[in-house]
Amino acid sequence: MTDKSILKKLASETAIYGISTIVARFLNFLFVPLYTYTLSASDYGVVTEFMSYIAILQVLLTMGLETGCFRFANKEGYQPEKVFSSALWSVGTLSAIFLICMVIFAKPLSISMGYPLHSLCYIYIGLILFSDSITSILFAKLRFETRAWKFATFKVVKILTETLSNLFLFLVFPKIALAHPDNFLLNFIPATPDFSYPIFSILISALVAFALFVPQMLKLGFKVEKMVLSGLMKFSLPLMVAGLPGVMNDFMDRVLFRFFNVDDTLWRSDLGIYQAAVKVAVIMSLFVQTFRFASEPFFFARAKDKDVKLTYSKIMEYFVAFCMLIFLGVVLYIDVLQFIVGRDFRSGMSIVPIMLISYILMGMLFNVSMWYKLSDKSSYAIYITLSGLVVTAVINVVFLPKYSYYAAAWGHFFSYLTMLVVSVLMGRKYYHIPYRWGKILLIVIFALIIYALSTIVPANWPMVVRLGVNTVLILMYIAGYCLIEKYLTRYESKNCK
Repeated sequence: MTDKSILKKLASETAIYGISTIVARFLNFLFVPLYTYTLSASDYGVVTEFMSYIAILQVLLTMGLETGCFRFANKEGYQPEKVFSSALWSVGTLSAIFLICMVIFAKPLSISMGYPLHSLCYIYIGLILFSDSITSILFAKLRFETRAWKFATFKVVKILTETLSNLFLFLVFPKIALAHPDNFLLNFIPATPDFSYPIFSILISALVAFALFVPQMLKLGFKVEKMVLSGLMKFSLPLMVAGLPGVMNDFMDRVLFRFFNVDDTLWRSDLGIYQAAVKVAVIMSLFVQTFRFASEPFFFARAKDKDVKLTYSKIMEYFVAFCMLIFLGVVLYIDVLQFIVGRDFRSGMSIVPIMLISYILMGMLFNVSMWYKLSDKSSYAIYITLSGLVVTAVINVVFLPKYSYYAAAWGHFFSYLTMLVVSVLMGRKYYHIPYRWGKILLIVIFALIIYALSTIVPANWPMVVRLGVNTVLILMYIAGYCLIEKYLTRYESKNCK
């Protein structure tokens, strides 16, 4: 196989894997109106809290073995089947122990956390983590075998199952429960929607994914090779430790709401409002994720090109310019987009601009962090992530009691800004890329000026008029960017002569 065909195959597989991820994020975005128009802010806050615990625990239960399997399955002297079987045994055993503990302690946990009538939710979480942890190894096996379409198909089936379950529970089941009070599902969920509905939907999708993998599990077995397992653990556990700060950085603020909010009764509502605002801003995250899937193979494929660093620099400029266009599109049409969430959640729309900029910084961080991937210095990633985690923790611990979700939003902003600065400074030493930060800053400032102009428009003007003015402002940004690009290029070409 030629280099060209290899790269083509890699790109196509990346696109397939990316589609399933993008679809998942998009459908998750569509759940926002369903949840926020049906659930109270408090209930949505509880959902957010539980999802944060699941995300963090997932990292612990898988123990970094997904990556470890790739390393040892390709290593001389190791049989792939034995590697994946050993990993499956290890993850399955730990997840089973966790599930048993959740079953035993469900009632005490629900009482201690303030949800005495929802002890079943803790069993559901145990089952979700048990299923997802095991299937994560099997999904990794599909990737190892380059079975991208099967991977994507199983992912999409799981996503659609969660979607249909949510629609059924929220829109249909309450009517069924009212007409048939003896319905068997009432043994597992209440008759009226609350925070247990989304969790139950995730459980159903996790069990469906688990069922899809049963033939592969039976074929692979849960056989453990002590020597293989020992090598896997030595390699994988440090990866888990290194990856944990990244997950904590994304979800720690949600967890801290319970402990650092001034009002013990309002923190759930504040968390729900915060999460709704985050979901509106996830439009930017979707673009960043799409860009990542498309650009990462490109970055590696062009790593040996003569002018590759100038190419990377130019990509960064285009990326920021387009991100700022999305930013303006969201904040200037927020009067319309706010209807995505229920009325009780709209007080959080004021933090959407902060979250949008945070996601832009996240995308910029991905761009500038290519230096440690291209220079084989990936160990530095942990220092970058830890710097962001420290900032997140300090800002939330200090300011969350007084400023609630505003503190959480600014925590994200300064966390990603810190990681960006740290990565840039490190990259200058090991793999310097001549980013034109002056031009990038000019684009950002120009976009922010446009945003500032939009705030001058009187709030009592008809919405149609305000949206019309904002449309003109967006066109001004596009025209302004074109002028910046034109005259700076001309200026640089003159200086090069």
